[in-house]
Amino acid sequence: MKPLLFLALLQAYQAPPAAAPAAATNKWAADPAHSAVGFRVRHLGITWVNGQFKQFTAEVNYDPNNPEAASVVARIQTASVDTDNERRDNDLRSSNYLAVDSFPEMTFVSKKVERAGDGRLRITGDLTLRGVTRSVVLDTEVGGVLTTPRGRRTAFSATTTLKRQDYGITFNRLMEGAQVVGDDVKITIDIEAIER
Repeated sequence: MKPLLFLALLQAYQAPPAAAPAAATNKWAADPAHSAVGFRVRHLGITWVNGQFKQFTAEVNYDPNNPEAASVVARIQTASVDTDNERRDNDLRSSNYLAVDSFPEMTFVSKKVERAGDGRLRITGDLTLRGVTRSVVLDTEVGGVLTTPRGRRTAFSATTTLKRQDYGITFNRLMEGAQVVGDDVKITIDIEAIER
């Protein structure tokens, strides 16, 4: 075989160059299978009732190298409330509490993100519930970024406490002189997000 023909054949059968890794988009969406929006509230002033919202979305813009530029929009379907007790859940969906027929969704829209120590952020934003919008602060722990065979993932765990009366949820009953439902609602949000 002539040398020039051999070189031409060799070049034709060489493997194509490896594709460059995709550039980071810094846009993330919550993976529902690995995320949760939970809450707890005092019952009779002595114990806690725990619950969660089963249906929600969270769209996040997050660059690990510039966390102050992050933003998040979360939408929670109020009718998806679940405390493992059908009677209580129906009560929570009623006009006395979440009023899901009139207000099927609550939203959180971030306004400011600040560093709050190593691996922590302070996210200030507007929470709209029952048509009332109030500023809340999410104390947030960042879980880092991991590259997997199915793409990049990151995680956030956030907590805050709300006064339900601030959102027009004033209904309550007394039993033996104690409030059946406490005033403060503790929120815990755990999000594992996939890069889009």
